[in-house]
Amino acid sequence: MTFANIAIIGLGLQGGSIGLAVREFLPESRTRGYDLSAQHRARAAERRLVDEVCTTAAEAVRDADLVIFCVPPGVMGIAAEQVRAGLPANALVSDVGSSKQAVAKALGDALPEHVVIPAHPVAGTENSGPDAGFAHLFRNRWCIVTPPAKVDMVKLSGLVSFWEALGANVEIMTAEHHDLVLAVTSHLPHLIAYTIVGTASDLEDVTQSEVIKYSAGGFRDFTRIAASDPTMWRDVFLSNKEAVLTMLQRFTEDLTALQRAIRIGDGDQLFDHFARTRAIRRSIIEEGQDDARPDFGRGDHEGR
Repeated sequence: MTFANIAIIGLGLQGGSIGLAVREFLPESRTRGYDLSAQHRARAAERRLVDEVCTTAAEAVRDADLVIFCVPPGVMGIAAEQVRAGLPANALVSDVGSSKQAVAKALGDALPEHVVIPAHPVAGTENSGPDAGFAHLFRNRWCIVTPPAKVDMVKLSGLVSFWEALGANVEIMTAEHHDLVLAVTSHLPHLIAYTIVGTASDLEDVTQSEVIKYSAGGFRDFTRIAASDPTMWRDVFLSNKEAVLTMLQRFTEDLTALQRAIRIGDGDQLFDHFARTRAIRRSIIEEGQDDARPDFGRGDHEGR
């Protein structure tokens, strides 16, 4: 199936990029969009992120056969309730959230009569808002689709085809497995980045100007990650807390082992650990999810 009318709720990086990508790669589809911020709505209209920027969420979903929620996980249910009265009965409901079990429950509770198939395009930058979106955000990035056990296969196939048309590689898995995988590949790295940058800013014997002036490549990379949208990441950690805490415990144990190796001078353990992790970096490059350039292949845009 194809989607003729697509509603995008939330016109920041993800929502704006979807709108621009639809215009470029699915020109026969029409898009309507809504954002809670009047300022964001005005800027979205200026950039033509969607064909029509609406003043209410209910207006945006009118006649929609696909609705994509691009809002922080913590307000997913509230956003869904705002469109419930005007949502066409046959519309497929999806999202772009980074935690899937909590989002699936929030959308399912708010829209019990509709087909809900959550999705997560693993793509983004540290920038947010309507100025951050660009049409090629999803090119050669993974989009993980997490359908419920009983799902409308026609609608599932349509959603997969939609993301493939925007340039994404699609993987299907359970919401539970998604949350565990993303806890270690995305959520924990962000938590570590926020912690390291916060620690540096709190040091009493190193000034903030020195932290900024003498930042080596590794620290600069952490600051890029730590510049991500604080509202979204607060909600991600709270909505996926069980998986994050599980991975955080494992990380703490591994960090303690490395701390001991440094203390006792066990160079062999350190070397073996660093050699093993270096191979992971090479695998990421081989998969086409980054490249070996000195700027880590980011340029102006980078997948997360």
